[in-house]
This record gives sequence, structure tokens and C-alpha cells, in this order.
Amino acid sequence: MSEGLRIERDGRVAIVTIDRPPANALSQGLLQELDEAFQELAADPAVKAVVVTGRGKFFSAGADLKEMQGALGDATRGRALAERGQRTFDRIEGLPKPVVAAVNGFALGGGMELLLACHVRFAAASAKVGLPETNLGLIPGYGGTQRLARTVGAATALDLILTGRMIDAAEAHRLGIVQRVVPDEALRDEALAYARALAEEKSAVSLARALRAVLAGRERPLAEGLALEAALFGELFASADAREGVGAFVEKRKPTFQDR
Repeated sequence: MSEGLRIERDGRVAIVTIDRPPANALSQGLLQELDEAFQELAADPAVKAVVVTGRGKFFSAGADLKEMQGALGDATRGRALAERGQRTFDRIEGLPKPVVAAVNGFALGGGMELLLACHVRFAAASAKVGLPETNLGLIPGYGGTQRLARTVGAATALDLILTGRMIDAAEAHRLGIVQRVVPDEALRDEALAYARALAEEKSAVSLARALRAVLAGRERPLAEGLALEAALFGELFASADAREGVGAFVEKRKPTFQDR
């Protein structure tokens, strides 16, 4: 029985919706479902892009605190809970297909950590995001301390984490946490149109290598990142889709990619 995850298809885009009222809290069962869903999406050649969103007023309020309460006092269980969430969000970030967050409302704690694991983030104008774990005597445990610092820099990440304050979509956009802010009623359509354009107009092999070059390269010294970029460029240079893309440009026509 589902813990509250729905998956739909729109052409070559998969739409993953968290639907666990009242606040789309991330139970351990739901994290496992997300992990399994993204394993399946990675292996499905019919899917070229993914949109992740929530139903109702919440993208996700984060970890299920009632479920977590029973583990308090046990450091080993606490570490295991953090590692469970980290594995799931690593799986999402590591998907070799673009993952677009459509942040429809509150994204707090693990909900914000989920959006940070997505590659491109759209937010409704009314959305609010934050990492309030210090208000509970905790810290973010699903990757938030690491991904937020890599996104906005250490000082700004510390400001948000130490205070636990929520910020609105406009400030999240200014800080680079989200890339687009759109009217609430247009969020799903805008995020889906973005993902659909990638799925329909780009080569899957170039999208995958672009993701790898940026995400793997950011963890390496510049020289190693440049070497990775050159190696991936070389792989694509030998691909059928590169021949098609360059040929189409020269011939002034739209390319027809075969994803190989």
C-alpha cells in the first residue's frame, strides 16, 4: 500500500507527486517509495525528465516527527534515520535525467532538502522554504547542511540553518535556491513545460553528461573537473546524436535525436 506517492506520465516526463495529508510528511516508508520510484525511473528509457511536486498547501513539511520521536535518545537509530534520507536524496540528485522541483507551498526541513536534491527548481509565488531543525534541537540530516552551503555559500547557509527562519519564494530566488518563481496557478504547467521541452528537444545522452559534468565536477579540484568535462565531451563527440545535432544546425533544420 502506498505511503502517499503518485506517479503519472505526460509523454516522456514522469510527474512524481507527494500526496500524504495533511502536510506531506516524509515517513520512512515514503522515503523508501521515493527511492524505489527513482530507481525505476532511472532504468526506464521512455522517461527523459521528471517533475517532483506536492499536493495541497505543502510541498513537504519534512520528516514525520511523530514517527521519529520513538527513536530519540538513541544515537545509532538517529544516524540510521539521517542516512536513510540521504540515500534517497542522493538517488534523486544522481538521476541521469533532469529532475525539476515544482514547489507548490511549504518546503520545510526534509522538504527543503528534497528540493535541493532536484536539479532545477520552480516555486509558486506563495511558497515558503526553510530548515527549522535548530528549533527542535537538531540539525538538517537529509543533506541540507551540505547542499544548501554548496548552493548559496557557507555564510548564507549558516544564517538560514542557525536561525531556522523561513524565507519566501522571492528571497529563495534571489539567493539562487530556486531558479523560477511563477504564479501559483501556473506552477504545474510551467514546470511541466520546462521538463517537456528538455524531453522532446534534447538528446538524453547529452543531458546525462551535462548533469554528470556539473554535479561530479563541483566536488573536484578545477583541473580534475576540466578533465572530466573533456572526457565527457569526447564521448559525446563520437555519438550519433552529436552528428545529428551539428548536421541539423549546418543544414538549418530541427534535429531528430535518437538518444544515442
